Amino acid sequence: MAQGFPSIWVVGEIQRLKASQRGHLYFELVEKGERDEIVGKIDAVAWRSDHQRIRHLLEEQGQHLADGQQIRCRGGVDFYPAGGRLQLVVRDVDPVFTLGMLERRRRETLAALEAAGKIGLNRKLPLSPIPLSVALITSQGSAAYHDFLSVLEASGLAFSVLLLHAAVQGKEAEREISSALNTLPALSGIDCAVLIRGGGSRSDLAAFDSRVIAEAICAAPVPILTGLGHEIDRSIADLVAHTASTTPTKVGELLVDRVRSSEQHLAEIGTRLERSARRTLTDAWHALEAATFRARAAADQVRSARRRMSQLVANLRASSLARLGSEERRRADLGARLAWSAPRRLASRGAQAVQLGTEIARLAKSQLRGTHAMLEERARLCRDLEPRRTLARGFSITRTEGGSAVRGTRDVEPGSRIVTELAHGQLISRVEEE
Repeated sequence: MAQGFPSIWVVGEIQRLKASQRGHLYFELVEKGERDEIVGKIDAVAWRSDHQRIRHLLEEQGQHLADGQQIRCRGGVDFYPAGGRLQLVVRDVDPVFTLGMLERRRRETLAALEAAGKIGLNRKLPLSPIPLSVALITSQGSAAYHDFLSVLEASGLAFSVLLLHAAVQGKEAEREISSALNTLPALSGIDCAVLIRGGGSRSDLAAFDSRVIAEAICAAPVPILTGLGHEIDRSIADLVAHTASTTPTKVGELLVDRVRSSEQHLAEIGTRLERSARRTLTDAWHALEAATFRARAAADQVRSARRRMSQLVANLRASSLARLGSEERRRADLGARLAWSAPRRLASRGAQAVQLGTEIARLAKSQLRGTHAMLEERARLCRDLEPRRTLARGFSITRTEGGSAVRGTRDVEPGSRIVTELAHGQLISRVEEE
């Protein structure tokens, strides 16, 4: 070991992390510039005993060493002249430094998202009441993958799951998860996307505090549901997602419960519609029976009115014939009397009688013509006054439902039904106003 650096604290980013079969841990510690380029690098090693102690220390804080992680470590520098290799022998790691870096980045990311107005954008998207078409973003074959799918399969519902494979920890997690999220706009028919993993340490979940992943969630065209397996801390991905659950199983149960709730709601609507339809049909049947009864009653009234009209026509015909016979007898009697008196007067008075007879004959003929014309007129009037001919000329007879003739507005009331007899058939009406 070089004596000039017996023990120093060094800050850098872990790369090429690898554990040997003997329990030693090898990695590179690098320093990056403003453009993320490497400006310094040194090989590092933590021997087995130190490695075990460091690992236990970090696990107590919910951390572990991983590629891409910033650490502050203490150790000495070893130099091997034969190989010309310089390496840092790590004795301790400061867990508080790593947590502080993660928390600082988390707060900076949250502040940037808040300033851009992106937090809450995904929650504004409506989640389908029947989210059966799901895009699943996780590592294929992982425990989270199987836990989520087993819940959906056990439900017996017709879920359709499209897997978008992505690493959910390590240096590739940020790129692969954001890439999967960015493919969502190109997918059609997707109700929501589910982002899950099976829990882990604070370091394992560091990718889900990434600003790149958070912005991809905010820009997603469908609701994003998360289940990252961590029941204590909520990642930034949880904060910007539509709905955050604690585990992949909980996300699956949420989707199943939502579909079953919609299924039950639809069943209740169907039951209400069936009941309403039955009531409507029953009411319509009762109304039809009532209308049939009223129609039969109206038919009986029409038949009764026709019988009364026929009787009236018969009475009018008999009365007209009797009066015509009386007028004929009167005319014949008058003619007989005139014929008997004319010769007697002619004989007694001579020429005067002839003249008078001639005048009487003339007057008699005139009176007979007038009487005959009057009788003809009365006969024509009787024919014209016959009810059927009156109806044929466009007139009608209106009666109440009880059969009484309607002679004025006082005979009916608003809302009552009236029956109008025509030359051909009848009309049934309802009175709106007087």
